[in-house]
Amino acid sequence: MFAMYDLHRDALLRFLKARTREPAEAEDVLQELWIRLRQIRPGPIANGRAYLYQMANNLVLDRERERRRRTARDEKWVHQTYEVAEGAAGEVYTVDTAPRPDQAISEADELRQLELAIASLPARAREAFCLHRIHGLGHAEVAARMGITRSAVEKHIALAMKHLRRRLLHCGPATPVASPMTDG
Repeated sequence: MFAMYDLHRDALLRFLKARTREPAEAEDVLQELWIRLRQIRPGPIANGRAYLYQMANNLVLDRERERRRRTARDEKWVHQTYEVAEGAAGEVYTVDTAPRPDQAISEADELRQLELAIASLPARAREAFCLHRIHGLGHAEVAARMGITRSAVEKHIALAMKHLRRRLLHCGPATPVASPMTDG
């Protein structure tokens, strides 16, 4: 088979250049073809030339499939990690939306502080707060679930907000904001 390869090498290279449209890639595929030929078991092949061309074509197709998979994977990653935007002149660019490492550490610390502050709430205030603010239930739904009046839910949430505001006063870069429900 190596004699057949040597005989058709130049023609195979022209074929691969036409298929890949990239001389360097054609050379790479030709090298890969030679490596593959070394790995196959010798045996009877009816048409050695056709066999070489089919192997070369299959290698080109395999590379193209891999390139498409890699491109799709990379695009998916870019869209998950970055915000893709278009400039005024129509150019496309990406903006890294991932938090900086120091920002991620700070946010994780703030989250831990918030969790500790919520855990320190009185039981009924914590339950009302979590049902309303975390689980998204309305005051009437919280009241029904807890078996109390809507007014009592509002008082528990107001108590929770006041307690959390006091506990988190010096946590993180944000300045505490007055809640329209409890302040006024």
